[in-house]
Amino acid sequence: MDYYSELHEKLSNISTQYNFEKIKRAFDYANEMHAGQFRKSGEAYISHPVAVALIVAQLELDTDSICAALLHDTLEDCKEKTDCATIKKLFGEEVLELVDGLTKLVDIHFENREEESVENLRKMFLAMSKDIRVIFIKLADRLHNMRTLSAQPDAKQRSIALETMHVYAPLAHRLGIQKIKGELENLALGYLDPIGYAEVKNDIEHRYGENRDFLENAQQLITEKLNSEKISYSMTGRVKSIFSIYKKMYNQGKSFDEIYDFYAIRIIVDTELECYTVLGIIHEMFNLIPGRFKDYISTPKPNLYRSLHTTVIGRHGIPFEVQIRTWEMHTVAEYGVAAHWKYKSGEQDKENIAEKLKWIRTLVETEKGDADNEEFLKPLKIDVFEDEIFVFTPKGDVISLQSGSTAIDFAFAIHSEVGNRMTGAKVNGMIVPIDTVLQTGQIVEVITSSSPKGPNKDWLKIVRTSEAKNKIRQWYKRERRTENIVEGKNIIEKELKSYGRQYTDVQKAEIVGNVSSRIGMASVDDFYNSLGYGGLSISKVSGKLRDEFVKVVMPEGEDKLPEIPTVPNPETIKKQSGNLHQSVIVDGIDNCHIRFAKCCNPLPGDKIIGFVTRGFGVSVHKKDCPNAVLGYEKGEEKDRWVEVHWSQYTINRSNQENGFETVLQIYAHNSITVIADLSNLFNDLKVQVNSLNSKVIQSKKMLQITVNISCKNTSHVTSILQRIRKLNEVTDVTRGFS
Repeated sequence: MDYYSELHEKLSNISTQYNFEKIKRAFDYANEMHAGQFRKSGEAYISHPVAVALIVAQLELDTDSICAALLHDTLEDCKEKTDCATIKKLFGEEVLELVDGLTKLVDIHFENREEESVENLRKMFLAMSKDIRVIFIKLADRLHNMRTLSAQPDAKQRSIALETMHVYAPLAHRLGIQKIKGELENLALGYLDPIGYAEVKNDIEHRYGENRDFLENAQQLITEKLNSEKISYSMTGRVKSIFSIYKKMYNQGKSFDEIYDFYAIRIIVDTELECYTVLGIIHEMFNLIPGRFKDYISTPKPNLYRSLHTTVIGRHGIPFEVQIRTWEMHTVAEYGVAAHWKYKSGEQDKENIAEKLKWIRTLVETEKGDADNEEFLKPLKIDVFEDEIFVFTPKGDVISLQSGSTAIDFAFAIHSEVGNRMTGAKVNGMIVPIDTVLQTGQIVEVITSSSPKGPNKDWLKIVRTSEAKNKIRQWYKRERRTENIVEGKNIIEKELKSYGRQYTDVQKAEIVGNVSSRIGMASVDDFYNSLGYGGLSISKVSGKLRDEFVKVVMPEGEDKLPEIPTVPNPETIKKQSGNLHQSVIVDGIDNCHIRFAKCCNPLPGDKIIGFVTRGFGVSVHKKDCPNAVLGYEKGEEKDRWVEVHWSQYTINRSNQENGFETVLQIYAHNSITVIADLSNLFNDLKVQVNSLNSKVIQSKKMLQITVNISCKNTSHVTSILQRIRKLNEVTDVTRGFS
């Protein structure tokens, strides 16, 4: 069979401009390397890379991607014939990077792990792929393997199908490549639950057989109406995929008759305005099912998907879904990120790509100047999850660690006892120093002793994760109490001597006893122990130690010791803020109690100011809060207002946790569905509602709804407000007052 002629013919019918001379060289080289190799089906092995290249071509990727698809198995399966240097010499560094990236992904396998590990695997795929095209080619490779999976033994079929369902299909979905995602899911389901697959397939054929002309009649009605409106369009009809129906039936407990979008019609038009025009026409022609309209044009999905979805009632009461989109939206819906640049060539569009692909933290830094498709692909280098690394245990489990973590961090992430018994480490089978910084994709093995000698205290200076530091400190707290007490006494002795005054052992005992009681220690030895193992730093108690020293040692009337500066300068604040586990830094006041004013509920990102209360610490307000403005500009106690700012700890934490409360004031038409719509929206956004109250205003035509929610920061609230404003009944929404 002439595999290259087939490849050349299909590539010639694609709009992308290919370098066929380079592709032919890649084909010839792959054919030479795989000579004598055959697939389980009996076909020549070269049939597989050619099939993968054809799938990659459907994504309209560039010449180097086609070449990499043809060569993707050469480094792995033909080690005795070729190497990286040869690939680079023959086809260039770009192709080598793609082929090498694909080779590194070969050994990542999924069997039956916890969901968290599955998510780590997905992240690892991305983290190991410095060029996003590697993922596209890998998905094409998996798709062809699934198409030919029947040649594999039964056990292998299930293992590969399970891996596909949990890792590859979700990756395709995240990238927005629905065409590949849907086929992967259907193929995998056929092997994972052949009985359920057959049942759903039979149900589909039975229902479609009963209503075979339903879609044709509905399309004919819509065709006549759109033609009369002189709208240019393309229209297709379909029935829902087997996997989609299976998931709703088995995951959501629905019966086959409860699947409302079994039938679907897709209408593709030229402009976004025409999408909404066609939507209006559809709603005039058919009755709308309430709650089944989705506008993904104004609010796209994270994977770039844009379309209008509405479900209406057709002939004989049969519901069907209508999807309306432009040609560009359709291409992106089918091929996701891979198709995005097909329609983008302007500078502004390129600058917006990183924003549109937020799910990849750092995706692209585009070069300036006009670029065709191939040039535009080249800067698509990604460095994802830069704050995390993902490494394997020898058994193949995935461990997520903070970037910069060492083999010691890995040991304590496995278990405290593994860290406590650690004497060495191996990375990819080679013995390495235990302070070796780990990289994504490495296999790490901890060498342990039979008797637990415990961690070295110097490890506290090496480890990166707080988990490892805490476990090391806890071990020293338990196992080295005597040594810790001695170390703690030395620390206190050094601090007291720095005051430059003589004192007796009795005075020292009184001073330390008073400080120990003030900070809530059960005994003085516990105080010394805590200082000794590092659970308590001397800087935390130096102020109290100095106070007690003055009371006990200094004679009445004698000059006191110099005061410790309590107002940190801006540079000090800047250095401390990353380490202080407090929400707000107060200028001029150290270690004070903070509370957030309920009148304005400040959030990270707001400009804030503090009010020193009597006995309740500092109350933090938004700087534009009416109460605050009135207080610090005109109030009688304006000297009690102090400058405050958010700590770096809080800023970092607020990006991860919904740790703050705010109040939203929502005004809406008095509809029986508005509360339900709001509840569904908050559920979709994963926003916790702490309280919700409503009252009728303006002669019962309007509702005022007060909602207290948990959120992250001002950016988070802004995005929530934008989504609420899109609800049909809502007329206005603002951050309000409790």
